[in-house]
Amino acid sequence: MTRLAALRTAGIAMAAWVAGSAGHAALWGYVDAQGMAHFAERQIDSRYSLVIGDAAAATASTKVPGKTTSPSAILIWLEIAPEVKRVQPWVREAASLNGVDSELINALIAVESGFNARAVSPRGAVGLMQIMPATAAPLMNKADDARAVAERLAEPRTNIGVGARLMADLLKRHQRIDLALAAWSAGDEAVRRSGGEVPAIGETRAHVQQVLELYWALLQRRQSRGAQQMKLHP
Repeated sequence: MTRLAALRTAGIAMAAWVAGSAGHAALWGYVDAQGMAHFAERQIDSRYSLVIGDAAAATASTKVPGKTTSPSAILIWLEIAPEVKRVQPWVREAASLNGVDSELINALIAVESGFNARAVSPRGAVGLMQIMPATAAPLMNKADDARAVAERLAEPRTNIGVGARLMADLLKRHQRIDLALAAWSAGDEAVRRSGGEVPAIGETRAHVQQVLELYWALLQRRQSRGAQQMKLHP
């Protein structure tokens, strides 16, 4: 079975499973060393991470999901989610144009919005990469007002393109991925006040750690075969 066929089969099987489950159903899974994707209704052992359930269901909200889902669970979800596949052409385009790894862009999107293009944070950050309109405005049409900028940021291709450019600028400025991510989360001034280190802010440190862990996992996945088959466990 090809990788694409396996992922399609996984998506169809999971959709059918979710549709036929009542209440607050959960789905757990992992990918083994042979590239087999395993799924079950409960955590059979420590290898299984939550793929669909209360934590993963937050991605369907129009608000930003909590940044507490484990990178391993997100990695499995990234293998099968159609909303992830849908934006990959724009991720690759933005990565090529701005010199930023597509894996880093995907990790940021996963942590920031759970690939929900309609996500809006309580502070007003918009779209897949959760960009503040005021931050994006210098990169947009100067004739656009704040509302027009926010509307354009809700477009996935625009959001990803602007986000990749902002991240490229941060990487050039700080010369370290962890500091660029800290500046993304807390701002350049917070990094400067911390003496050029990751600020001692809980939310910022959690954000940096989660994005880096997922980025590293995605880089590793690039070098591997990935899931070639799927097995559903009763």
